[in-house]
Amino acid sequence: MAYENLLYEVRDGIATVTVNRPKVLNALNSATITELHAAFTGARDDEAVRVIVLTGAGEKAFVAGADVSELHAFATGGALGGDALPTVMLGLGKPVIAAVNGYCFGGGFELVYARTLAYAADGAKFGQPEVNLGLHPLWGGTQHLPSLVGKKKAMEVLLLGEMFDAHEALRLGIINGVVPPKELMARVRSVAASLATKAPIAVKVILECVRQAGDVTLAQGMDLEAKGFGLVRETEDFIEGTTAFREKRQPQFRGR
Repeated sequence: MAYENLLYEVRDGIATVTVNRPKVLNALNSATITELHAAFTGARDDEAVRVIVLTGAGEKAFVAGADVSELHAFATGGALGGDALPTVMLGLGKPVIAAVNGYCFGGGFELVYARTLAYAADGAKFGQPEVNLGLHPLWGGTQHLPSLVGKKKAMEVLLLGEMFDAHEALRLGIINGVVPPKELMARVRSVAASLATKAPIAVKVILECVRQAGDVTLAQGMDLEAKGFGLVRETEDFIEGTTAFREKRQPQFRGR
């Protein structure tokens, strides 16, 4: 599929999705959201893709929130079309890594909540400024952020609408690391390359179990784990992994 607002590349099992609207700080309009839906679902269905990387074009912004020209449509939900992007990302069954290379506000910040891992360039800025516009987060900010940082801190971020830097995001547990800007993509690609070597079915089960943690009782969560283990131990990848361990070689997982 050809994209007007994205760059999409698959190499070595890694799909890199780049929001390519640097003149407007990679702000999300309805066309870009539609394309992101297509890119994520396409990566989900592509057996050659093991990991997805999401970033923004240029050095100034990852995603600086909603496109002001369509703000009313975003506020009313009219531009979203179907499931919100974070919901789609959480249900891919494949790891998503965010490479935050600048401003990360509003909907862009909510995309980071839905990632599996996230790394930011030193100098990146985060925030949920919707309250300053008389709005509230539309893509799960009020739901995902409290589970990451606790309710009191989430209230502060959401109600004050103030910016904070990458080091604070790391301290709060929102991202996994802060690196110099010139090293960001190399770091993310290194992590993605490591993830791409893991057993896809085991990865999918882990993602689903962690996604549901906190939303189900401990007993239900343990049952989910047990069922996942039962599924994984029947796979060819399990045999390959244990055989490779005994033979002291790297396993070659095929997702079967």
